[in-house]
Amino acid sequence: MASSLQGRLPINEDVLLMQKGTLMRKVRSKSWKKLRYFRLQEDGMTVWHARQAGGRAKPSFSISDVETVRGGHESELLRNLAEEFPLEQGFTIVFHGRRSNLDLVANSVEEAQIWMQGLQLLVDFVTNMDQQERLDQPGWLSDWFQRGDKNQDGRMSFREVQRLLHMMNVDMEQEYAFQLFQAADMSQSDTLEGEEFIEFYKALTKRDEVQELFENFSADGQKLTLLEFVDFLQEEQKEGDHASDLALELIDRYEPSESGKLRHVLSLDGFLSYLSSKDGDIFNPSCLPVYQDMTQPLNHYYINSSHNTYLVGDQLCGQSSVEGYIRALKRGCRCVEVDIWDGPSGEPIVYHGHTLTSRILFKEVVAAVAQYAFQTSDYPVILSLEIHCSREQQEIIAQHLIEILGEQLLTSTLDGLLPTQLPSPEELRRKILVKGKKLRTLEEDLEEEEEELESELEREQEAGLPLEGQAEPETPELSPRSKDKKEKVVLCQLFCLPICCQITVQAPLPKPGSPLFLKQKSTPIMCPSLSALVVYMKTVSFHSFPHSREHYRFYELSSFSETKARRLIKEAGNEFVQHNAWQLSRVYPSGLRTDSSNYNPQELWNAGCQMVAMNVQTAGLEMDICDGLFRQNGGCGYVLKPDFLRDTQSSFHPERPISPFKARTLLVQVISGQQLPKVDKTKEGCIVDPLVRVEVFGIRPDTTRQETSYVENNGFNPYWGQTLCFRVLVPELALLRFVVKDYNWRSRNDFVGQYTLPWTCMQQGYRHIHLLSKDGTRLHPASIFVHLCIREGLDGDES
Repeated sequence: MASSLQGRLPINEDVLLMQKGTLMRKVRSKSWKKLRYFRLQEDGMTVWHARQAGGRAKPSFSISDVETVRGGHESELLRNLAEEFPLEQGFTIVFHGRRSNLDLVANSVEEAQIWMQGLQLLVDFVTNMDQQERLDQPGWLSDWFQRGDKNQDGRMSFREVQRLLHMMNVDMEQEYAFQLFQAADMSQSDTLEGEEFIEFYKALTKRDEVQELFENFSADGQKLTLLEFVDFLQEEQKEGDHASDLALELIDRYEPSESGKLRHVLSLDGFLSYLSSKDGDIFNPSCLPVYQDMTQPLNHYYINSSHNTYLVGDQLCGQSSVEGYIRALKRGCRCVEVDIWDGPSGEPIVYHGHTLTSRILFKEVVAAVAQYAFQTSDYPVILSLEIHCSREQQEIIAQHLIEILGEQLLTSTLDGLLPTQLPSPEELRRKILVKGKKLRTLEEDLEEEEEELESELEREQEAGLPLEGQAEPETPELSPRSKDKKEKVVLCQLFCLPICCQITVQAPLPKPGSPLFLKQKSTPIMCPSLSALVVYMKTVSFHSFPHSREHYRFYELSSFSETKARRLIKEAGNEFVQHNAWQLSRVYPSGLRTDSSNYNPQELWNAGCQMVAMNVQTAGLEMDICDGLFRQNGGCGYVLKPDFLRDTQSSFHPERPISPFKARTLLVQVISGQQLPKVDKTKEGCIVDPLVRVEVFGIRPDTTRQETSYVENNGFNPYWGQTLCFRVLVPELALLRFVVKDYNWRSRNDFVGQYTLPWTCMQQGYRHIHLLSKDGTRLHPASIFVHLCIREGLDGDES
């Protein structure tokens, strides 16, 4: 097995040295730093570690688990240990999903470079492997061989194969397994070596249900002619008029035989390869790149948003880390939150105020945002600032934003003119916007800029006027605001200009018979330099929808707790929809979610709320739904809302939908599963009893779920063949979630894997669904095979 794979690995001196092994220091914290011997295995796909060279080794990670490798200077932990270990000797291995990073310190800069360069070479190699290479020689197949080869002699006896079958979640009859073993043992050595094991694996993975489907469309049972394949694509896959051209492309792409490609025919192997590929996936490949109109105003999009981004744990005692921002931005979040407080030595800090969460420097957060903001998406990033600082440290905040972000930071309107609507994601490419409180209106800011440009001399003269003479004339004229609430500038005692003075929110004038003096609520003094950085994202308090329509502007936005937003949807759902068609809204989790749990974002999206902030560090159903929506459109973090949620005169009510929305019926035939992982990997003989649950999330009447019966003791190739029927009123808002569970009659069924996608990105026909772990990473090669059919109206026939 190792030699077979080595022939395809890139030959590199770094990789060869990694296979010899290196003693390095594994670092978990300032106090936990231990020597471990790391060695790349002969397969080139797995790294094991031991306490010392020659010691008992155990798997550390697979190359396919690694997302990237960073230098020591990029590690928050290693930077804190810079006096103890040179940063040049350290590096960080970053894994897919939510697995913690692995920080290592080598004994020299040269050793660190060997591992950094070698690992990145192997990561790039795995990433660039095409689908056929993944089927032939994936790292996980090599892992299975090593696990099954108990005595590590490079061969597998039948007893080791039986043990391996249990580990692979296969409950196969012994006599049949022995027949497959003998057929694969071409050397007749009573053992399986690398290539023989691959043949054994291919025999294990034979798909009877795919062969039956193939024979239904093939006249001779041996191949699909071009016309037969076109018939299949039109009748079953609903590919339409372009099926003829598509058939030629797919044959050229997936037929392994050169003669088959020349004759324009598809073999059974080619047919299975197509069905297992991205073209045969349930997710429409045309929805994978950026495919939506990105030139509409920001408020017309759902925006992937993070709550308390700095936290990687709970809300009370969890760790604050720059890594939270790196992970959020790399997974496509476009709105991240920063809670800023006064810090020691004049440096603002970020943490969850009045809790035991750890602190990080604000400037380190800004540096991370500058570096990672546009690695995943070119579309704008919104910094949602929650300022709890003194005026002095607000000045430092503004300074860091300007100096660290540079040209990335948006500091004025795009053309210097007063806009009539929010700019589009396309216009704001690679720009970072500040969301927060603002002393004045955008109109007043622009007017002042214009005056400054007209006459700098006049501006200097005005600045030199006595303070007493300034106060009244310089008080900004009240722009249209609430009749119930007025803002006025009050002079502070620091002899500063009125614009930097404290804003006092004054209650309405008392009505006859009411008390003359009402309590005033004041906010901290805000400095003008920070206020000026808020351009299109001025936060304002929400009072009512009529109040917002009458007194607020399109660049002003309000935040709602999940509880308040839900109440507004029930009480005034249509008004909320119309509000979100012209102004941005942000929804955040309840303060009671101290465990960093999440709420279902779907019901907020139904009302058109754009920024539904999630605790992205917490995996689960709610994050599956969030990831499912933003999986489309290139994962760019912006998804265009349906047209009825972009219309300020919309009649849509998320709680009471009516026509003209077109209802649909979805028939889902759950056919089979492939290589489903064991839930409890510690129990060698335990095989899963899988069932499939299909869930629909959308408006309340559409939200439902159904499930198949369970298949006993078969996680390798379970067969269900059951059809589920769903009637959906508003498919434009619906998401589908396919969940595989391990049936347990004594307790709740255990989670095995899931996949979530928007209805609008679903392909009909025979499709594979490649499952994801609870963490959102791919469970290769686990999948389920289904047939999907959409019909107009609500009359479904399950036959």
